[in-house]
Amino acid sequence: MDGKALLSFVDLMQRDKNISRETVFGIIEQAVRLATEKYYGEKGTSEDITVSVDRANGAITAKKGDQDIDPGVLGRIAAQAAKQSMIQKFREVECDAVYTEYTAKKGDLVKATVSRYEYGTATVTIGNSKSEAILPRGEQIPGETHHVGDRVDAVIIDVKKSGHRVKIILSRAHPEFVRQLFFKEIPEIQDHTIEIKAIAREAGYRTKVAVSSIDSKVDCVGACVGVRGSRIKNIIEALGGERIDIVRHNESLQILIKNALQPAEIEEVFLYHRLGRAIVLVQEDQLSLAIGRRGQNVRLGSKLVGWDIEIMTHDEYNESISKAETWFMEVPHMTAETVEALILDGFLSFDDLGNCIEDEELAEIANVTVEQASEMIEYAEAKAEELGEEARTPRSSGGDSEGRGMAKVNPAAEAYKVLGGKPTGPAVEARPTFDQLFPDRAETPPEPAAAEEAPAQEITEPAPEPEPEPEPVTEQMPELVEQPAGAPVETPEETTTP
Repeated sequence: MDGKALLSFVDLMQRDKNISRETVFGIIEQAVRLATEKYYGEKGTSEDITVSVDRANGAITAKKGDQDIDPGVLGRIAAQAAKQSMIQKFREVECDAVYTEYTAKKGDLVKATVSRYEYGTATVTIGNSKSEAILPRGEQIPGETHHVGDRVDAVIIDVKKSGHRVKIILSRAHPEFVRQLFFKEIPEIQDHTIEIKAIAREAGYRTKVAVSSIDSKVDCVGACVGVRGSRIKNIIEALGGERIDIVRHNESLQILIKNALQPAEIEEVFLYHRLGRAIVLVQEDQLSLAIGRRGQNVRLGSKLVGWDIEIMTHDEYNESISKAETWFMEVPHMTAETVEALILDGFLSFDDLGNCIEDEELAEIANVTVEQASEMIEYAEAKAEELGEEARTPRSSGGDSEGRGMAKVNPAAEAYKVLGGKPTGPAVEARPTFDQLFPDRAETPPEPAAAEEAPAQEITEPAPEPEPEPEPVTEQMPELVEQPAGAPVETPEETTTP
């Protein structure tokens, strides 16, 4: 290879593979040195072999001691060994370069083109480069499909090395995808006037985004929505019609929880820091709105604020406190003051007492020893398991709370048991008698012949008289009169029509 061709190859590797010129020159020098060792059969003693490539004109110089070696005379086997060494080294360097490049881009939004789509997994090519990435089925928005040639936006969520290859994983279902779309569409987020504080997402269905503004003159929610919703419409379109709630962030956790559960109207919020739990009280007509469809609103609100949120009405809250007071007094070593302190900290069930507190904490609250606190927690765990089993076991009467599984009862049979007598079959509507249907044809019943007492007999309805069957109509044949033999037979005269 002449010097110009070598320099062109070096420039090509730098441009297409993003490998530095010095690295390419070093790989070529290592390959030529390996070929020289193969030629002389001195794999173990190569200290006196030196190879260098002129960076200006691409000339290769090889020496063994003071003797110059022409690379062109090393032979086919040595050249093949040098080629394999160069290919392997270039692959390793290219893998390292791609891994370094895309590791730095983790979390960034990229444009990709679908090259294959098999079994729900899309293989895409990122941008104008030839780097391939994978968009798994679980990282796609539910309900969307991709075809070869489609252009998609996604974020890089992971970069892994697999041998000499780099595995780049993209996602469209990750919350970071929504963050990058907001950053792309809203200039106030790009210049950091508006900041995205938190994102809670259920891909394909609903997303809640908490935003705040460092400038009091800029409305963070209005800036994200845009004029007549122009900005948010572009984001919703990129998400395939996913619903987005923009929540105004507040440093007060109680106000933030109220904002996160919108559009429901919240009356009161109780915070229990020991449990990391918030109990939200609403009116009866706002309960379903606060919980949301299949619990989606309260679930996303809980993810957004990072607290466990329970929605209750006032009656349910008061009932929970009454039950907790009754239950906790059954626990050994428990006092009324301890019960009040536990309820004030948000403990409302045996499950809370058995699983959400350590022995030392309970001993400090109840003013008991650690051994006694451990005994109290064990008792609460046993009672919680017992109550859970009772809730799962059907009632002993044979049916559940809605009456399923109970034996059917015949009301008539139960009435005969109470009043006495023999039950009969179900009452059947009486059929009309012949006299009722044909009063003009009814015969007068004969009077009794004797007045003497006779045993009572069951009176039965007279059976209707069968109607006489009509006589069959037959054609009458003319009588045949015997005539003497040889007599002429009279035939009717033929009539002709004039």
